Amino acid sequence: MVEALVVSNLLLWCLIITLALVVFALTRQIGVLNERVAPAGALTPTTGPKIGETTEIMSVEDLLGTEIKIGGESPLPTLILFVSPTCPVCRSLVPTAKSLAQHEELKLVFASDGDTLEKHQAYAKDLKLDSYPYVLSQALGMGFGVSKLPFAVLIAKDGTLAGKGLVNTREHLESLVESMLTGVATLQEYVQDLNLDADNTVKEYVP
Repeated sequence: MVEALVVSNLLLWCLIITLALVVFALTRQIGVLNERVAPAGALTPTTGPKIGETTEIMSVEDLLGTEIKIGGESPLPTLILFVSPTCPVCRSLVPTAKSLAQHEELKLVFASDGDTLEKHQAYAKDLKLDSYPYVLSQALGMGFGVSKLPFAVLIAKDGTLAGKGLVNTREHLESLVESMLTGVATLQEYVQDLNLDADNTVKEYVP
């Protein structure tokens, strides 16, 4: 009797340990999935102009004092990356934005609305941004509802806002381009369309 009780206790402890290991493995897997799913799309804010709306033409000056126009129709889509010299994530995304703009044939513009002109000039020189427009404009940031950095705005050739959002990775930037090419503004909208298609398919086959 005693031996049976000891064996049953041992089996229970083995089961508890096994369950604990399974829970730990599941928790770890959830963390991995969260890291993989997180960069699926840029985090689109609710403020500022809506995606699909026609952008207003704004005249701003770059760091050299040259007047440039942002918004409206353009021969190429325009990618605006809002950065700051004090933002380490912004610095890491600059080479990515340059590579993406070259590969996707985008007009790349760097923008900011903080710090001094001298800091931005030194920042642009350090990152070799001489061949790209770099504007310092508070009105531009407010116009697109920029709240946190790094922030990207993509304007289609016809002047409509194709995408915008907080970007922390290359995947975030690429999702803006994908939204323009596919016509789907956000990942949530894409999932919603899939659900609607699935519902319609089910209804068609309901006897």
